[in-house]
Amino acid sequence: MDVADLIPAPAAVRQHQEGSVRLDATATVHAAPGTEPTARWLRGVLGAAFGLPLDPAARAEEATVRLRLDESLETEAYRLDIGPDAAVQLTGGSPAGVFWGAQTLRQLLGPRAFRSAPLGEAAAVLPYQRVEDAPRFGWRGMMLDVARHFMPKSDVLRYLDLLAAHKLNVFHFHLTDDQGWRVEIKRHPRLTEVGSWRPRTKWGHRASELWNDTPHGGFYTQDDIREIVAYAHARHITVVPEIDIPGHSQAAIAAYPELGNTDVVDTASLDVWDTWGVNPNILAPTDHVLRFYEEVFEEVLALFPSQFVHIGGDEAPKDQWKQSPAAQARIKELGLADEDELQSWFVRHFDTWLSERGRRLIGWDEILEGGLAPGAAVSSWRGYAGGIAAAKSGHDVVMCPEQQVYLDHRQHGGPDEPVPIGYVRTLEDVYRFEPVPSELSAEEARHVLGTQANVWTEVMENRDRVDYQVFPRLAAFAEVAWSPLPAPAERDFAAFTSRMATHYARLDALGVDYRPPAGPRPQQRRPGVIGRPIEGSPPNV
Repeated sequence: MDVADLIPAPAAVRQHQEGSVRLDATATVHAAPGTEPTARWLRGVLGAAFGLPLDPAARAEEATVRLRLDESLETEAYRLDIGPDAAVQLTGGSPAGVFWGAQTLRQLLGPRAFRSAPLGEAAAVLPYQRVEDAPRFGWRGMMLDVARHFMPKSDVLRYLDLLAAHKLNVFHFHLTDDQGWRVEIKRHPRLTEVGSWRPRTKWGHRASELWNDTPHGGFYTQDDIREIVAYAHARHITVVPEIDIPGHSQAAIAAYPELGNTDVVDTASLDVWDTWGVNPNILAPTDHVLRFYEEVFEEVLALFPSQFVHIGGDEAPKDQWKQSPAAQARIKELGLADEDELQSWFVRHFDTWLSERGRRLIGWDEILEGGLAPGAAVSSWRGYAGGIAAAKSGHDVVMCPEQQVYLDHRQHGGPDEPVPIGYVRTLEDVYRFEPVPSELSAEEARHVLGTQANVWTEVMENRDRVDYQVFPRLAAFAEVAWSPLPAPAERDFAAFTSRMATHYARLDALGVDYRPPAGPRPQQRRPGVIGRPIEGSPPNV
């Protein structure tokens, strides 16, 4: 493997004189204070892949692999020296930096390092070199929707490993929607007893006439969530929970009908939704609903230490509020202009509530409508415009425009693409995505916390389908989020493609069911299942 076949591309790679360090049964690891978790991780993955004990060494100068911290480096920066002293020296600006350097070390050991058992000789060879690296953005994320199609806990843990392997550090966990409620709330048990199951599921786009009549559902117990959060923390990944309000809430209303607009809808007749699209059933703007969701968020905060809590806030049709005497009375009581301001009041309530508990609200860019709560941050999904407006107003932003980094959108225009949704977004398209719009000044651009790719699972019924949509494009996205790349038109996609040849072998070793460059494998196709392809280039909005 070429020493530069790293993804994401590091800031600098320099080869020393000819030579190499051999990791064999005699290799040892020394972990300076603060780096012990990475030492354990290395023993786990490299010990499994190569059958090496990687015993701890009492003194750094006696160890083959030496881990240490250097506060003069940036927080997530690292320096990896593989040198003529027959040792591997990994230095990080923080424990996270050491961990990202260990991910690079694993890549340098070749695709074998990504397997779960040795293939042959229990040894690995590392050419002499120095890698110096640091991320461009502090927020490098992927959102996974487990509400539309539930993903078992073991698969979630696997995805955390895949994020870590690509130096992504935020896992946005979309836990509730019209089609399912996926987190146990002990004070309100019907949210999972009723809200986590639907009797059937639309097969394909909502225009499809096909159905899967197998009941679908599942949820994570609070202990499952604690395990997921701890597993992520050990990999320096923050789990940001999303609990949708006031829209995307039919599963919650099905469980507790009093949460809906009972004066205009027979909410007791609602089931967990079995199809896709924008749902008209939204939460009622009552004190009871506020108290109910405060109780939900109390348990959520106890499970997730993340500074940010996502409240959704998107696609909340106001028709029921327009028809509801109770909602109209609330608008009049609060002195609001319209239903948009009523949603803003709803969002501001939880912004204040979260702030009082040391947390920060983040929501989709619709929370800008009617006025944005002062401390709120925005996930800009409908394009760049919401993020630009938010940043210019002094609000922090995560850039995730659907036209660029919605990985549920199809990867090719060919007829064999499974359930084709949206615009064609190729590997190269994602590689040329730029998170910071040119319309922002340098000062405004500081409000761009980073970027994330979003994975909505309406037409992804299992882990293999998620793999197909996510990979290999997540590798390109990871490089955009981490590496100091030139302007989109100047990026060397040919060089990236060359490096991907080695990376595909890593994904193979990990068992990732990615889309091959030549097109889908036979089992990856879904003939006859209707999608919603959109032709042409996506607008830059």
